[in-house]
Amino acid sequence: MREELKAALSRRAFLAAGSAAIAIPVLPVRAFAGDAKEAAVLQALVDKGDLPPLKDRLPENPLVITPVDRVGTHGGDWSHALVGGGSLSMLVRYQGYEPLLRYTPDWSGVTLNVAEDFQASPDAREFTVRLRKGMKWSDGHPFTTEDIRFWYEDILLNKEVAFIGQDHWKSGGKPARLEVVDAQTFKVIFDRPSGLFPLQIAWANSDQTCKAPKHYLQQFHPKHNPQANELAKSRGFESWIPLFQFEAGFASDNDYFQNSKRPTLTAWKLTVAPGESTERAIAERNPYYWKVDTAGQQLPYFDRIVYQMVADPQVLLLKVLQGEIDMMDQYIATPANKAVLFDGQEKGGYGFYTLTSTEANEMVFMLNLNHPDEVKRTLFQTKDFRAALSMALDRQALIDTVFIGQGAPAQASIETGDPLYVERLATQYTSYDPDGANASLDKIIPDKDGDGYRLDSQGRRVSIIFEIDQSRTTFVDIFQLAIPMFQAVGIDVQMKPMDRSLWETRVRQGREFDGTAHKFGGNSGIPAMLDPRYFLPYTTESFYAKGWQLWYRDRTNPDAIEPPEVTKKQFDLYDQLKATADPAKQNELMRQVLELCADAFYTFGVTLPADSYGVVRNAMVNVTRSMPNSFGWPTPGPTRPEQYFKA
Repeated sequence: MREELKAALSRRAFLAAGSAAIAIPVLPVRAFAGDAKEAAVLQALVDKGDLPPLKDRLPENPLVITPVDRVGTHGGDWSHALVGGGSLSMLVRYQGYEPLLRYTPDWSGVTLNVAEDFQASPDAREFTVRLRKGMKWSDGHPFTTEDIRFWYEDILLNKEVAFIGQDHWKSGGKPARLEVVDAQTFKVIFDRPSGLFPLQIAWANSDQTCKAPKHYLQQFHPKHNPQANELAKSRGFESWIPLFQFEAGFASDNDYFQNSKRPTLTAWKLTVAPGESTERAIAERNPYYWKVDTAGQQLPYFDRIVYQMVADPQVLLLKVLQGEIDMMDQYIATPANKAVLFDGQEKGGYGFYTLTSTEANEMVFMLNLNHPDEVKRTLFQTKDFRAALSMALDRQALIDTVFIGQGAPAQASIETGDPLYVERLATQYTSYDPDGANASLDKIIPDKDGDGYRLDSQGRRVSIIFEIDQSRTTFVDIFQLAIPMFQAVGIDVQMKPMDRSLWETRVRQGREFDGTAHKFGGNSGIPAMLDPRYFLPYTTESFYAKGWQLWYRDRTNPDAIEPPEVTKKQFDLYDQLKATADPAKQNELMRQVLELCADAFYTFGVTLPADSYGVVRNAMVNVTRSMPNSFGWPTPGPTRPEQYFKA
C-alpha cells in the first residue's frame, strides 16, 4: 500500500501543469435524476410543516456520491470521542471537511466538492469557480458568492480582524483579487502563477471561503451593523473584534468548533458544541445537506455524531474495548495498545483499518529558538548544541521499546525513494554518540555543577522543560526513556505533560516555553510542499521559531523576529516555489529548501513512522479499510464519512 500511495502522491503533479489549464478530475459518480428520499426524522418535520420539502432544500445539481460498499440506510448515532478537552481540531476529520475542492479518497488529486465547476487559466494565474445553484446553509439561507465576497472583503482583507493563514490566497505578499461574476460564479486572480492553489484549497482547515455565512456573521461586524460594539459589550467582550473572532471561529481550529449557533455546509451541524457540555458534544444531520447517494437518498446516513468527552487515552482505550466507540485512530492507535486491542476485538465487536503514514516523523523535538530569555535563546540557536542533544539519543532503544522495533533512526525528513529525499537531512546526527555529544557540549558550555549538570553563561543549570500534550501517550513514553539520555551528557531535561487545552495555550498561542514535541508535517512530494513545518518556519505550526514565521508573514507584527540568512533564503525559495506552475521547477526549489534545512538543523526527530492502524466497529459499513494518515488529508475525511452507516 505504501508504494501505491507514493505513486498516487507523485501523480498530483498534473495539477501544476504549466502548459495547459489545470484540470480537476471528478469522482466517478452517477448523475442525479428522479425524486430524492430523506431521513425519517426530517420527513416528520416536513409533515408537521416545520421544514420545507426536500426538493426545496437541495441544490439544482446535488453532488451524487457512490458508496464504497453499498447504499445505506438512514438513522442511528455514530459514537465517537474527544480526548482531553483540547483535540477539537480533530473534528475536521469527521464532520468538518467540506472545502471548495477536496482530495480524492486515494489522494491522487483533488475533485469537485462545494464547487460545481473549477477552471484554471493556462498560466495558473486565474481560477474560475462555480457554486451550486440553490445550495443552502444549514439554516436554509442561500449560499452564494455574496458569502465569498463577505469572507474576502470583511475577513481576509480586514486587518482589524487579524486572522492568520490563508497564504494560498496570496502571491508576492499580496492577496489575490476576487471578481464576483454572478450569484454562483467568482474568479480568483493572482499577480503570479499559483500552481499549488487547488491543492492548498483541499488541505485540511485551509479553505475558509465555505465557512463564513454572511447572513449570520454580519451582525457582529460594524460595516454591516453599526451597533456591533454595543452587542459585543452586552455579551462581555471589550469590542466587536474579539466577539467577531469567536463567532467566525478562524482564530484557531478549536474556536471554530466551539460555536453551535453558526450555520454550516457540513453533513452534520453541532447542536451541543464542545465546551457547552462537559459530558458530550453532539452534531445532528444538516437538513439542507447538498449530497445524495446513487439511490437518491439525501446524505448523511447517520442522524447524529455523538462525541463523548474522554479525560485521557486510557479511558478511551477502555471504551473501545467495551465496544462504545464506532471508529477511532487518534489517541488510541499506539504501538503499545495494538496487542491489547487485537486480543479484545471479538468481545468488543470491532476490527482494524490500515493507516499509511505521510508524516515527517513519529515525534519531533523542538527547542524554542525565539525564547524570550536571551541566554537560553543564544544557546538554543546554537546548531552544535541541538546536534549534541540529537547525538545523545539512543534512537534504536526508543524504537525497540516504544515502537516495538518498527522503524529506523531518522530526523524529520522525506521518505527514501521519494524524488525530494535528501540523505543528509534524514540521517545527520542520528547515530547514538554520547562521547561526541559530550565533546561538543564541552566546547559550548564546559562548566558543571556538583551534580554533573552543565552551567550556562549566567551560572545557571542548563535546564530544558519540554511541555507536551499528555494525551499523546507515545510522546510521554519517548520522553521517559530520553530524559536520562539527555541528563547523561549534563543537560537537565524535564518533561511537563499537560492537558491538551493548556498545551494549546502555552505552546500554540504562547511564546515563553523552553521546548515541545509534535508530529504531522509531510514526508513526501506535495504533502512536504504544502506542510513543510519542520523544514522551514513558515507556519504557526513551526513552534520552534514562532517569531521567524511571523516575520515571514508580516514583518510589521510587533512579535516578528528577523531570522538568520539561511532562513531568509529558504523563504525566498519557498515563495518562488509557490509562484511557479511547473512541477519540475517546484521539485527543484523544494530540494533546495530541504538542503538548506539540513544546514540549519532546526529540530530533531526519532524515526519515520511505520504504517499505523485504526479501530472500527464491525457494524460500520462503507469505511475504507486502507487510507493515508495525515492531518492535511484529514483522515478519514476524504473517504466521505457522510456515507458511513451501521448495518
